Amino acid sequence: MATGMAQGDTSAWLARVEAKLLAITEAESPFVTEVSHHILAAGGKRLRPLLVDLTSKIGDGSVDQDDLDRAALVVELTHVASLYHDDVMDEAVIRRGVESANLHYGNSVAILTGDYLFARASALVATLGTDFVALQAETFARMVQGQISEFRGPASGDDEMDHYLKVLSDKTAALISTSAVFGGMVANLDRPVLAALGRFGEAMGMAFQLHDDLLDITSDASGKSPGTDLRQGVATLPVLLLKRSDDPSDKRLLASLSAGMTDNEVAGAVAALRANPVLEQARQVVAGYARQAETELEILPECPAKDALVALTAEMTA
Repeated sequence: MATGMAQGDTSAWLARVEAKLLAITEAESPFVTEVSHHILAAGGKRLRPLLVDLTSKIGDGSVDQDDLDRAALVVELTHVASLYHDDVMDEAVIRRGVESANLHYGNSVAILTGDYLFARASALVATLGTDFVALQAETFARMVQGQISEFRGPASGDDEMDHYLKVLSDKTAALISTSAVFGGMVANLDRPVLAALGRFGEAMGMAFQLHDDLLDITSDASGKSPGTDLRQGVATLPVLLLKRSDDPSDKRLLASLSAGMTDNEVAGAVAALRANPVLEQARQVVAGYARQAETELEILPECPAKDALVALTAEMTA
């Protein structure tokens, strides 16, 4: 996604950030370097650095390039570090098309590597100033709380949908929001604009993650086999909407979904969900968050960066 939106100077800048990501994660130990590069070298959307770059271009253009680079590195290092921890929690076997670090190197090494990357991000954000440090720390706290909440599941009496959306907000949307704000901070934008960028990033982050979850059902080319979440018993938005239905056929479909399904059962469940009205309902939820994100951009002056942010948000509903 990020490379699709990046053009001209942004493409060259993202390539520079890519090289700096590998350089800053080199350690004294060749083994630590190897493990740190395991996920980084596999690539990724780089959505968070892209948002830092785009929102930094909203102002008058007087941006310190070193600060811009550091801000982008901080958010991507924070994101990648969380992936090492997430994969341990989820017992993942594949990440970005390669064997997950926890499977390849073991859980202990994967956890410590995530810690190492968080440390690199923390050292870097300290060079940007206390406002950046405070926001990054608060974001990290939200991400950890989201991971714990997901692990524990909804408490007795909690609404399952509300719990699911709160987990996505903390685990994913928080850092995407911070990425949008970091770019604005580098550009010294006014506080009302920074607040709008934060709300934009939060709504866009929700649309982004919900859209990504939908790809588990709708896409045959999303980087993972269709039905991966279903196979693992993960209830994403379409399944949660199915739970709210009183239709007997929906109740039968829901009863057929469980962790450990066979390949044929997963294929049948994917086909049934693709034909079910809950899929369009889920798309409308994604579209609602995308509209919220775009509304927050109205405060921005007309400029190419704003156009790019609008176009990037529109990709969530494509």
